[in-house]
Amino acid sequence: MTEQRGVTVWFTGLSGAGKTTIRMAVEEKLRAASLKVEVLDGDVVRENLTKGLGFSKADRDENIRRIGFVSHLLTRNGVIVLVSAISPYRDVRQQVREQIGNFVEVFVNAPLEVCERRDVKGLYRRARAGEIKHFTGIDDPYEPPDHAEVECRTDLETLDESATKVLQSLVNQGYIRHSAG
Repeated sequence: MTEQRGVTVWFTGLSGAGKTTIRMAVEEKLRAASLKVEVLDGDVVRENLTKGLGFSKADRDENIRRIGFVSHLLTRNGVIVLVSAISPYRDVRQQVREQIGNFVEVFVNAPLEVCERRDVKGLYRRARAGEIKHFTGIDDPYEPPDHAEVECRTDLETLDESATKVLQSLVNQGYIRHSAG
């Protein structure tokens, strides 16, 4: 079994950038190494923990704070927490980073045009048509991280390359002993 320390790995980026896809690949490798892992997916959390919150800046910030609180509880108990949430605002991401402490920010970066091409749910199309208001990247801003520990350019690298970068960062920072890949 690979040794581990509790850490929150926070995948942030536009809808369709590849946050969930990379998170799933990292999760698979960590679980295969018998590590304690929990997943907090933005869509699942909104359905179960933060139902009723809208998409105003205040509601989005509250959503991220709640995810951060749960992440903090798990992280301090030695769990590797994988969070995939758009989390568009830099200031609230910084707040949860400070609250959690053991925190690795992964900027899942793809150009807006690429994200729109990948849009299987049709959300960008609906936002551009005015059917969805406050949609990140269209009529609401996304503030990229200033100093993410890892940047995955999903338009330029393979899924395996992106997942390997995340896992190697966990090794380099001492959160896991050996690469789970």
